[in-house]
Amino acid sequence: MQQGYVDLHTHTTASDGMQPPAENVRLARAAGLTAVAITDHDTVAGIEEAIREGERIGMTVVPGVEISTVLEGKDIHILGYYINDHDPIFLGRLAELRATRDRRNDMMIAKLQQLGINITMKEVIANLGRPLAPDETVGRPHIADTLVLKGYVKDMAEAFDRYLGSSGAAYVSPPRITPSTAADWIREAGGTPVIAHPGLYGDDELVEQIIREARMAGIEVYHSDHGEKEEKRYLQMAEKYHLIVTAGSDFHGARQGVVFHGELGGRRISVEVLAALEQARS
Repeated sequence: MQQGYVDLHTHTTASDGMQPPAENVRLARAAGLTAVAITDHDTVAGIEEAIREGERIGMTVVPGVEISTVLEGKDIHILGYYINDHDPIFLGRLAELRATRDRRNDMMIAKLQQLGINITMKEVIANLGRPLAPDETVGRPHIADTLVLKGYVKDMAEAFDRYLGSSGAAYVSPPRITPSTAADWIREAGGTPVIAHPGLYGDDELVEQIIREARMAGIEVYHSDHGEKEEKRYLQMAEKYHLIVTAGSDFHGARQGVVFHGELGGRRISVEVLAALEQARS
């Protein structure tokens, strides 16, 4: 049986992370992990590079994705593990989600402009410092970066608090798929659905509703933004619904010198969980 630890939630430059996929794999090894999952937002564009690097340095790479959904007005994220990242139907569905994300970004930029903030999507993309590759996504952290660079806010936290977070003046939430649909898509692509960072939703009744209705296989109990009380609560929930317990740092890298969510490997769990995730695949 494989031994060691895994971080099951990391982002790369394929979405709103700061490091290329291969670098996440190297960072995972430096952190003493045996395995790492690549779980970019609404895209699997970083998986192949990560797997190649994992093979080169002897790290297990778990193919994953984090799908954006909405239920009762709340943004809910669903993680999918061991999906077939070459499945044409699944890839087409992810492309639809990225198109929705693009519309969301345009709507946010328009609201920022209405608030007197001189910002464009062209600037946001230019600030990436590289061409936007096919199937990569632009997220709110990229918009936040531009707000910081132009001096409208002092850091990412202020950008989200004032403008981009769910209570921000420029926040918008266009129609998206439900968590149940995301879970179905993950299962149809051969993967295992897990509800991400339940503590961030502020509504445990809704979390339990999602677990039941979407037939979740797992729950991210250990997350960089969960404290001991949240971990205890979600461990109890995992036991109640017979869910796989997962852990993830939600690593995005550092912006303006501040690591977003947590350091890679900052939340980890026994690599034995991978067998359970594979066995739960439909």
